[in-house]
Parts: sequence; C-alpha cells; structure tokens
Amino acid sequence: MTVFLVIGGIGLVVLLASLVFGDVFESFDIGEGGFSGIAAGVGAVVFGSSGVIALAQDLDLVWAYVIGVAFAVVAFLVAQQLVKRLSDTEDAPPPPLDGAFGMTTSTTGPGGGEVRLEGVRDLEARLAWAEEEIPAGTRVVVVGVSGSRVQVTRA
Repeated sequence: MTVFLVIGGIGLVVLLASLVFGDVFESFDIGEGGFSGIAAGVGAVVFGSSGVIALAQDLDLVWAYVIGVAFAVVAFLVAQQLVKRLSDTEDAPPPPLDGAFGMTTSTTGPGGGEVRLEGVRDLEARLAWAEEEIPAGTRVVVVGVSGSRVQVTRA
C-alpha cells in the first residue's frame, strides 16, 4: 500500500505545482503538443488512489497494480488530450503596433483622438494622441504605445 500512497502523493505534488507555477514539463517537447505535467500528475494520483481502493477491497497485490496502471493510463490520456485541446485554443500574442500605418478618424492632438489602423487584427480603431494637432482623414504612423492607446505622427 505504501507504493500507491507514495506515487499518488508525488502525483499530487506534480499536479499542484503544474497548476500553481505553470506546467512543469512544458520545456520538454515530447510527442504531439508536449508532455503535460498536469496529465502526469492526474495519472499518478489515479494510480495511487485506485491501487489503495483495490487493496482496501481485499484484492491481491497483482490486481491492485493492474487496476492502478489501467486507470492511470486512461486518466493520463484523457487529461493529456484535454490539456492539448485547451492549449490549441490559446490566442496568439497581439502584433506589435510600432510602425503601423492608419488614418485619423477624428482630430487627434495632445488631448487625444482616434485612429483606424491598417492590418491590425485585434482592434482596428484605437484611442490616440499626437504631439501636434492632426486633422481627421490624415494618414499617420504609430510611434509609441501606452496600454491600448497609441501615439501617432503624420506619415
């Protein structure tokens, strides 16, 4: 029973570490989509707990190992597939805005304004400011970024 408790405990530590600090095995690109510490932790916890349950039901030690390994493999594969699906849905980082061209949609100056940027995927219209007043409909280029606002100058 000690083996099942130790492996289950190690799995719990790996699982919690992966959830709190990020996936502990993400630097190892093993297989398609990498090897997930979350899935490894789930597999180890399921191995330990199912082995302890099998022994508590007075099954032979061999059957406890068979049951533990079988459930652990299934749990690992399911968890790995779920982690892979979730990681495939992550958004790509936004493109850099410095140097992007656009057009002012309102008069833009030190007090603010608005521009419509070309080729930017996340937001086309952005709040903007400029050191000099730029009339609406003027072609501009982004020279700085502060949060979601951009600093522009005449192109």
